[in-house]
Amino acid sequence: MLIEPYTAKHWPEIWDILRPVFRAGETYPFAPDIPENQARMVWSDAPMATYVALRADKVVGTFYIKPNQPKLGAHVCNCGYVVDEAARGQGVAAQMCVFSQIEALRLGFSAMQYNLVVSSNKSAVALWQRQGFDIIATLPKAFNHKRLGLVDAHVMHKFLS
Repeated sequence: MLIEPYTAKHWPEIWDILRPVFRAGETYPFAPDIPENQARMVWSDAPMATYVALRADKVVGTFYIKPNQPKLGAHVCNCGYVVDEAARGQGVAAQMCVFSQIEALRLGFSAMQYNLVVSSNKSAVALWQRQGFDIIATLPKAFNHKRLGLVDAHVMHKFLS
């Protein structure tokens, strides 16, 4: 698998990956009916950096890195990851997470924080914990899951070194 910086040519494949995830309303807080132009803004235009994971020149995953907060909190980054449904369970997210930590250090961040890891997304919670992230807070009923209703969400954090 190759991970490289996002370019505009990748957007159609990224949107094909993001759209069903956002529409499902189970893991990301974006409106399930988010228009493509807004999704592109939040995923590829607003972050400091966006990347794609490629297998045989096909996008199988994507992630972004951005400061978690402005100015005095900008030394901590935030990332979002999505893997193509057909590539899930094949280590793509784990490889993207490792790569993102290296890139975050290169970009000058000293820690990484995930602000809203939905508690019902057990595979993501377990993966991030295997990657060394700690649950530093659980926010009661902080996510309005499309199928399950209000569920808890975790804040997960890791110092980078």
